[in-house]
Amino acid sequence: MKAFVLLFIFVNSFVFGANQCIVCHEGIEDIRDRNSSMMQEILKIAQKAGHKDNDCIVCHGGNPKSKSKKYAHNGTVKYFKENKGPKNYYPAPASTWVNENTCGMCHASQVGAQMNSLMMTEQGKIQGAMWSFGQNDGYKHEVGTYKTANPKDKNSRLGTDVYKKYMEKLATMEPQAFPKQMRQLRDAPTVEEVHKDPSLAVYTYLRQECLRCHTGSKGREKRGDFRGIGCASCHVPYSNEGFYEGNDKATSKKNPGHMLTHQLQSSRKVKVKVNDVEYSGVPVETCATCHNRGKRIGVSYQGLMETAYNSTFDKQGNGQPKLHTKRYLHMKEDIHYQKGMLCQDCHTSNDLHGDGFLGGANLAAVEVECQDCHGTTTSYPWELPIGYSDEFEDEVKKGKARGVAQNVADYLKQGYVPEKEDGFILTARGNPLPKAVKKGNTIIMHLASGKDIELKPLKLLKAQNKLSKKALVAMDVIEAHTTELECYTCHAAWAPQCYGCHVKVDYSGGKQNPDFLKASHDKDIHGTTGGMRDLKKYLVPGKVTETRSFLRWEDPALAQNGEGRITPVIPGCQTTITVIGQDGEALLQNHIFKIPNVEGAGEEGQNAIDMSPVQPHTISKESRTCESCHSSDKALGLGIGGGKMNGDATKTTIMDLMTADKKLLVKKTDEQIPAIPNLKYDYSQFVDENGTQVMTVGHHFKLSQALSKEQRDKLDRRGVCISCHINIPDGNLAVSAMTHVAQMAEVNIDNKEHRSIVSKVMNLSAWVQIFGLMIFMMIIFYIAYTVFVKKKSINPKNKGWK
Repeated sequence: MKAFVLLFIFVNSFVFGANQCIVCHEGIEDIRDRNSSMMQEILKIAQKAGHKDNDCIVCHGGNPKSKSKKYAHNGTVKYFKENKGPKNYYPAPASTWVNENTCGMCHASQVGAQMNSLMMTEQGKIQGAMWSFGQNDGYKHEVGTYKTANPKDKNSRLGTDVYKKYMEKLATMEPQAFPKQMRQLRDAPTVEEVHKDPSLAVYTYLRQECLRCHTGSKGREKRGDFRGIGCASCHVPYSNEGFYEGNDKATSKKNPGHMLTHQLQSSRKVKVKVNDVEYSGVPVETCATCHNRGKRIGVSYQGLMETAYNSTFDKQGNGQPKLHTKRYLHMKEDIHYQKGMLCQDCHTSNDLHGDGFLGGANLAAVEVECQDCHGTTTSYPWELPIGYSDEFEDEVKKGKARGVAQNVADYLKQGYVPEKEDGFILTARGNPLPKAVKKGNTIIMHLASGKDIELKPLKLLKAQNKLSKKALVAMDVIEAHTTELECYTCHAAWAPQCYGCHVKVDYSGGKQNPDFLKASHDKDIHGTTGGMRDLKKYLVPGKVTETRSFLRWEDPALAQNGEGRITPVIPGCQTTITVIGQDGEALLQNHIFKIPNVEGAGEEGQNAIDMSPVQPHTISKESRTCESCHSSDKALGLGIGGGKMNGDATKTTIMDLMTADKKLLVKKTDEQIPAIPNLKYDYSQFVDENGTQVMTVGHHFKLSQALSKEQRDKLDRRGVCISCHINIPDGNLAVSAMTHVAQMAEVNIDNKEHRSIVSKVMNLSAWVQIFGLMIFMMIIFYIAYTVFVKKKSINPKNKGWK
């Protein structure tokens, strides 16, 4: 019976042009719901191509009339050779290298912008690594994964006219981070080249490690890193284990490396059903397949912080498995994640797909700010000017109210766009947020998951008396917190801090590893890359190993980001480099390069290890404490414990039997901790006691720096307690008497009572000063009255009065 059904399907397909691909791929899921507008458009194209109901060929091409897999998976139908559509058989039709002919038929704007997007070019990552290996070009971001340039027509940038004007101005202010063109990263060096110049090992490091994740590559197929290529990097689901769990009889369920199901995931209106569970939107874990290194925002958002340990144990006593090649602690999740918000609910199409023009780093590409939805305690989001919190210059804060948008661009309407209510909320750079609409003084968030959330801006919460006293003091009374700090400076619950990135590039013994960038460039007419065929063909000399000195998560240090606002900072590339030559001997050992061309670096220059400004994506409603900033050496940039807790890293540590004055008693021993010659300060310290910056603090934007002296003076409240308590109990008679009375009464003053006493003392002091001033003014008035009015010599009735 089954054979008869298959024969019927085959004959029907051959005669009437129906979808005979499913003869082999029986049970495969429709890429979209048959009744969806997208599928209807696909079927219209199939009908024009002369193959009614065969939606497969519209994306994959191929020869639909062949009974042989070899010939079916080859070529394309005649119609597509002369019209829009696949020009050959595409096993991965979303591939960056062919999706102009597939996804681009309907989504031309996003596909047209992708090639200059940061997810494709990786300019910031490349510039950062080159900088840290001493191959620096100052702030320039002119090297990427391949050669490209900005469009000649500046109006071709995706976005509103306000956005285009804003970005054009920003590019003139920060030309190093908004390059006009990009050249391709040079090839991996030979062993001979590395022996002549060990710093060239950076190109091995980049190509073997850092450049796996760009969208022109399918990446590294390890647990947690399985994903598609091009548009499928985000829009096709892959599980962490990498197994297919659909119903296609021709797709293996035993071998990893396959999509979870043959369906697209995208907007709220696109439903994906797998294993009897239906969902919409792009799961956070899809984003985390790439965003688990560097700033680690993907895993941090989910409450994951990497650890060196493998606890906890499973039922068989096995340790924690590696995810993204790491193991994790479960920390507090971001409050937006707890509420069910996906990455796409905040980040815009321009954030993700790009706007068609080059941006050298995250800050260049991301257009959203916290205040776009939350506003401030004195202004609703629509009352803020364009550019607020994205200033790069103070003048922006004085602009006129941005208002709301009444429409969105046509290409954005291909996703879900809700009813506009009073209008669409605008981003800091002037584009509408299609998922956020104004309704009265509230904002309705239409989430990709299908949920709707009512958001009350801060100004409304203040009017309704729903802000705590602490919140009002922090955001309303102390105005500088709102105007000079990022919201997440206080509201990030924690941040991953991986201090000391120890990189070893070993060229000894003929060691080799794959060059992921080279593999991605070896693309064929089918849209597949070398990495999708056989990575072993792209081996280059060297093997990269990474480790670190120590990990922290609590109370990140503070600095100034590229927008000029105070922000948390975490270790970026604190690259401490060891390069092993062909003979097994170190060409560089624990080496930290210097950046001599940085202004204020001194004679030696700054260490080319970096503290990076970051939005940690670990937001909590409860903020960090006042003391964690104002009474902290670490917050000031002076390091954990003020940099006084660590030994001298410039000296080699040898541990063995020794005398009391540390003379070794043995001859046969080994170095326990080899020296790091240029590390004169702890990895957590980026400012010395004199305020001199000793390592890089952000190297993408000119405004990135450690806190200035003025900023540190405002922040620093260390020693405030001692200013009162230094007089207790002997130095001040009144305070001494008060203290002794408390002691005799056996009063145990807790923190609440201490705050009450301090408050009363401040109020009393203030009133005493006011009354004192009033008495002083009365005395002055009385003297003046006596001298100028009562005395006859100057009485107004006398002739001498004028």
